[in-house]
Order: sequence, then structure tokens, then C-alpha cells
Amino acid sequence: MKPSRWQQVTYRHPYLFALLLLVVAFTANVLLQPNLLDPMTLNSNMRVFLPLILVAIGQAIVMIGGGIDISVGSIVSIVNAILATQIGLSGDLSTAGMVMGMALLVGMGAGALNGLFIAYLRLQPIITTFATSFIYAGLALFILPNPGGGVPSRLTAFYRETIILWLPLAFYVIGLFLLAWGIVRRTRYGRYLYAVGGKADAAYETGVPVRAVQFSTYVISGLMAAFGGIAMTLLTGSGNAQVGDPLTLSSITAAVIGGTPLSGGAGGIAGPIIGAVILGLIRNIISFANVATWWQTFVNAAIIVLALAMPGIINLVRRRNT
Repeated sequence: MKPSRWQQVTYRHPYLFALLLLVVAFTANVLLQPNLLDPMTLNSNMRVFLPLILVAIGQAIVMIGGGIDISVGSIVSIVNAILATQIGLSGDLSTAGMVMGMALLVGMGAGALNGLFIAYLRLQPIITTFATSFIYAGLALFILPNPGGGVPSRLTAFYRETIILWLPLAFYVIGLFLLAWGIVRRTRYGRYLYAVGGKADAAYETGVPVRAVQFSTYVISGLMAAFGGIAMTLLTGSGNAQVGDPLTLSSITAAVIGGTPLSGGAGGIAGPIIGAVILGLIRNIISFANVATWWQTFVNAAIIVLALAMPGIINLVRRRNT
């Protein structure tokens, strides 16, 4: 069956639905917060959105490869616990740099463990990462049983207050990852990633190292979760072994909103970045409108269902009208 025009457009531009939602969410935020585009206000919002954006990028790459990672929130918590306990409020910058490097390695190690189980032992991704999320959450609690610790105020001030040419630091971080992704998309690895996510068996028959590619996606996801943990620690300035818990569902939601299908083989990271911003704007709306916080979970679930169903709904309407 020949795909409809809408299906062709959404395949080429999977983030169109995200852009529509972004316009709606942005308009509502401007009405509730007229100074939204003021550099200070923009920076205040983007520094809060950045941890989820980073985690959503890693989640999207796993989903493009045909998997899913339920452990990202726990990896964020481990990194936060490590930074808060090993750097401390009086730590120097050299110590902070070394500990952050170690935290990135920990994130990659956690992702590698997921990849080992899924790619080489062929366990189900959702079950495996759900199980390892408890392991990582337990390790975070072992490192930091009670909220506390922190990082030097110089580091938190740099993260919270840096504005370069009227743009928050978060925009430059996002730009670097978009640039890196643009390069990766044009490499052999980028082609392999989409081939594995689209149809792993066919990719294997054409000589694609399917297991290695699947393994690498979880390593990347762990690395991005570690970056998200660093951003979260610099945002809060303190440690909490459960700080990453809300990011797991939110990262999946952001990826789905951004046009990355759960079936794999399509999507990118621009859409999930937009999706993460949308979720942040929705949280702002809920906060400014004094709506009960449980609505946030309801809205997340409703957006996922709507994002998954929208192409089918539009095609159904088109068929009824023809």
C-alpha cells in the first residue's frame, strides 16, 4: 500500500507534532509569564529544562536503535550522589573536574551493563533496564542514604548565571550536541543505527554489527544520563539519591513527542529536545495556573497517547472525507 501524503511528511519530519505542541505551550506560557523571553527569565527556565533535555537525547538514541532504557533516572541519581559526596561544598575546581569525569565513566559503565544484557545476552530491554534501575537506585542510596552534600557555589553560579550574547549556557550545550548528532548521522555508524532499529534481522544479513550497535546505544544513553546528572547537581547544588526518578518517564515522553517511535528506526534528537522543552513549559503552566501537581503525570501520559495516535487519527479523518 502506498503511504499517504501525511505519512510521507511525518516520516521525513517526525518533529512536526512537537513543533505544534511547542507553539501551543509557548503561547500559554507567554500569557501567564509575559517576560518569558527576557534573558534572565529564559535562563531560569532553560537551566531547569537542560537535565531532562540531556537525558532525553540519550533515550532517543536508544529508541532509534530499537530499545528503551528505564534506568536513566537511577543513573542520574547515582551521578548526583557521587558529585554531592565526593566534591563537597568546599571542593576545588580540579577535584570537581576529576569527579565529574569519574561520574561520566560511571554512567557509561551502567549503560554498558545494560547493553551487555540486552545486546549480547539478548534479554528484553524494558525488563532488563527496569531491573537494573533498582540496582542503580540502590547504589545511589548506598552512596547517599540521606539528602545532603553539595558542590561549590562557584560551580552552581556558573551553571545558573552564565549568559553569553544574551543566550543562556543551555543553548550552547544543546547546540554542541546537535552539531555532534549532525556529524554522527552522516557516518557509517549513523546509518547502521537506523538500520538496526528499523529491522535488525535484515541489517544483520547485510553485514551490520547489530549487537555492537545495540550495545553502543545503551553506553551513549548512560553517558547522556550522566551529563544530565551533572546538570541536575549544578542546578540544585545538593545531593538527593532520588532526584533522577521523575526523569525516566519524562525522557520517554519527550522522545515520543519529538517523533521517535517506540518501534525504532526513525527520529532524531532535535524532536526530543523540543519535547523536553514542551514538558518544561507544561510544568510552568501547571505551576502558574495553580493546578494540582498530579495533573503533570496525567498530561505526560495523555501527550504520549496523542503523539502515538495522531498520524492514525489524521489518516482516519482523511479517509472519511474522501
